[in-house]
Amino acid sequence: MIPETFSYGTNHVLQTVTVTTYSALPDQGYWVICIHGGAWRDPIQTALTYLTPAASILTASEPYSSTTCTHLAGFASIDYRLSAHPDHPQDRNITSPKEYRDAVHPDHLSDVQAALAFLQRKYGFGDRYILVGHSAGATLAFQSVMGRFRGSGSSSVGEGGSVAMGPQAILGMAGIYDLRLLRDDHETITAYQQFIEGAFGSDEALWDEVSPATMVRDPQDGLVGGWTAGRLAVLAHSAEDELVNPRQQEVMGEALKSWVEASAASGTGPRRVELLPINGAHDDPWDKGKELARAIAFTLEKLLELQG
Repeated sequence: MIPETFSYGTNHVLQTVTVTTYSALPDQGYWVICIHGGAWRDPIQTALTYLTPAASILTASEPYSSTTCTHLAGFASIDYRLSAHPDHPQDRNITSPKEYRDAVHPDHLSDVQAALAFLQRKYGFGDRYILVGHSAGATLAFQSVMGRFRGSGSSSVGEGGSVAMGPQAILGMAGIYDLRLLRDDHETITAYQQFIEGAFGSDEALWDEVSPATMVRDPQDGLVGGWTAGRLAVLAHSAEDELVNPRQQEVMGEALKSWVEASAASGTGPRRVELLPINGAHDDPWDKGKELARAIAFTLEKLLELQG
């Protein structure tokens, strides 16, 4: 399996998605589509560094290679435009606009949705995919299916900016789900205020509007109205995580109850929320790959159970 990297946009070098087809028939089985984290700004975290260790474990190690992978069609990992990072400065006067990192919301999300739409056009998997995000990538994963942001994939980032169909499952790893709460829980550490403002600006009312945990319940703008294809949400968190505290998982788990209740009321089929304990420091699950691979396998197993 040799990864291929495709451009889904023409405005920036980071508008790419890396794909590995696992099945000989990629239109069958589930796709695993990943969104890396890095506080919307870290150029060291990329599509390849995020997915490669876990994908290697899933495809080459037992029991995953003979269980999980028999249900998978392929892997994809999305790069997207980044915000500025104080530790990785660029000179606008000498840096090409296609390489300059100055993205602000909704640029990151528009890119993710454009990448999903590109993959959908190329492989036609419908809702047969699991969207996996780490930290800020988990924020983007849930934002991508919120009613407020359906259609954020602007045509300016590539051919046909229409948003793809939502996934059947989302796996949030060490996710950021309430921006204001994350800042308040770390008010003595200025970096939290800095990277949130870098991505979303200083208007804290906007922070609330884009935070998945505060928007879940809204039948027009939130997950209740936006993620009709969804059947499973897995929230994974490590007690050893030094950057994202457990309250993020707690508030998102509580908020998702309304998403589950909405399915019972409408008869759209069973939905489930799973809280998955994982191990390691904040970046260990994807950097080492073992815990991300385990979480992907867990998510697929629970999704298959729901499908009956």
